[in-house]
Amino acid sequence: MSELIVGPFSRVEGNLEVKLAIDDGRVAEAFVTAPLYRGFEQIMLGRPAQDALVIAPRICGICSVSQSLAVAKALGQAMGLAPPHNGEMAANLIHACENAADHLTHFYLFFLPDFARSAYEGRDWHAEAFKRFRAQSGTAGRAAQKARLAFLHVIGILAGKWPHNLALQPGGTTKSVDLGERMRLRTVLANFRQFLETQLFADSLERILGLDGPAALAAWIAERPAGEGDFRFFLHMADDLGLDDCGRGPPRFLSHGGFSDPTGRGRLFADGLWRNGLLEGLDLTGVREDLSHSWMSGGSLHPKQGMTLPDADSSDAYSWCKAPRLSGETMEVGAFARQMVSAHPLIRGLAAAADGRATVRSRVIARALELAVLIPAMERWVGSLIAHEDYCTNGAMPDRTHGTGLVEAARGSLGHWLSVEKGRINHYQIVAPTTWNFSPRDSAGRPGPLEEALIGTIVEPGEDYPLMVQHIVRSFDPCMGCTVH
Repeated sequence: MSELIVGPFSRVEGNLEVKLAIDDGRVAEAFVTAPLYRGFEQIMLGRPAQDALVIAPRICGICSVSQSLAVAKALGQAMGLAPPHNGEMAANLIHACENAADHLTHFYLFFLPDFARSAYEGRDWHAEAFKRFRAQSGTAGRAAQKARLAFLHVIGILAGKWPHNLALQPGGTTKSVDLGERMRLRTVLANFRQFLETQLFADSLERILGLDGPAALAAWIAERPAGEGDFRFFLHMADDLGLDDCGRGPPRFLSHGGFSDPTGRGRLFADGLWRNGLLEGLDLTGVREDLSHSWMSGGSLHPKQGMTLPDADSSDAYSWCKAPRLSGETMEVGAFARQMVSAHPLIRGLAAAADGRATVRSRVIARALELAVLIPAMERWVGSLIAHEDYCTNGAMPDRTHGTGLVEAARGSLGHWLSVEKGRINHYQIVAPTTWNFSPRDSAGRPGPLEEALIGTIVEPGEDYPLMVQHIVRSFDPCMGCTVH
């Protein structure tokens, strides 16, 4: 048995280390460490309640809208406010824009550059991967950055800037949209759709969305040469490397749901749990933040009661990340989890073929699939805006109140729990997506989802930074800043 510490990781938001115990060329155990403490939950205590709208989004510059929306929802519940239709649709558009931009960033800038590494020079696809995906200079990566920049104008039109805007409020959004701005939104979405349909998929979004199982996906891949579209090219590389046989996490998935749709479709993403091969309703009363292997003091409590009390001398600890569990079980969150709960047949089929679990390949597929889900929905939401109607409702903060804000960030389920007394915050707790996925062991010794996914991974002799380990880590698209918030 030997040990290998992998880290720091490039192209990962924040600090991350992974300690591997290797036996006979395979990972026997993994220990995932978040080595940086930030303490945003303590920063919030004692401040006026509305300050959370400014402070909490600073947790992250990548998913600030998700943090803003979680704060706004928590405060809105505490104040008893419901946004009007226009405000809800505008919030949908702002949030969906960030999530879709995150998916694009992950695919082109965080995940695919690893395929341009010299370790893959013997593969028949390497030269093309080097040309398209090499970090900073790859042709596809540069095109994606240009498309992403233009796409983020959606947030500019609706919220003024990105990141860290104040457009999202407890009662809706602050910015009305006139006819000219609606036309600009349609143009931005049309241009982004064109990029996705020509560069990424080389096919229509509706065609991608309609893939109803692994057989349909395989047939779609075989229709055209491997290099037609970056998504098809990725699948060609993934199949050559066997990425559907590695990185299998727990067979349990959580989604908070989100994006109400005014066109009779209900919520775009369903809420619920998928475990033991069954779909269950969303019930978070059993959530506990286990601290047994975290540099924290306190008991294993629900976020409504939990505290963030750092203790660098805590015995058995190896991470600043807490270990959230639902009824004592780990949960994987993210795009794959959302589509499992939302019953997309392709994702359900991919899970069935992998013992009910997500893999490196299927996590990336799920994120690409969500681009085909989000853009048509955004087009519908722009069309549903009603001229000369309100975007925000106002209200007063009760003397004593509490609220919960649950959203789906690009990386998965995000929750904010707060309570207010005499206008000031007296309790604040956050459980972020990467807190779920990159959690350490709990008091029963159960590994977190990434720790489980790394078990069995082949480590070649002499590999200091095993590429397959990096593929698995990046397939979750970690945000370590949010993890330790």
